[in-house]
Amino acid sequence: MGDIVRGQKRYRPNVSAIILSPKYPDVCEVFIAARSDFKDAWQFPQGGIDDGETPKEALFRELKEEIGTNDIEIVSQYPSWVSYDFPEVIAKKMYPYDGQIQKYFLVKLKRDSKINLDTKNPEFSTFKFVPYDEIFNYVTYFKRPVYKKVLNYFKKEGYL
Repeated sequence: MGDIVRGQKRYRPNVSAIILSPKYPDVCEVFIAARSDFKDAWQFPQGGIDDGETPKEALFRELKEEIGTNDIEIVSQYPSWVSYDFPEVIAKKMYPYDGQIQKYFLVKLKRDSKINLDTKNPEFSTFKFVPYDEIFNYVTYFKRPVYKKVLNYFKKEGYL
């Protein structure tokens, strides 16, 4: 999948995983992780879609690369692509992209899965599972509007 251009802006195709703990649906806890390159920047795992790769293939590859496991079940996916612009400090690092256009998947970690952040290129320093109503106590500011939109959809659909 190539770059997406909207007006004068260039967006990086990307997938993002909202990971539910293995206790779901009895307990609804969501995985968040702190980036290792930006202080106090918590987010969901995400990553670019390579040329010739489907969003679902990218999801499984990115989870393996970022959290050391892709032992998940897909529960649902957001029905459309969602985009956001990078803040200036991140835009410099992500040049030539102005932002990302993402496909969101709601997934459940399988019961015996083992998360391992000590991957080949560690992106996260720590992680935790938090209740739905605590997610925004952690999530970095510029991701909040997109996360709210997507999480509200999954809540309305009865998944959260």
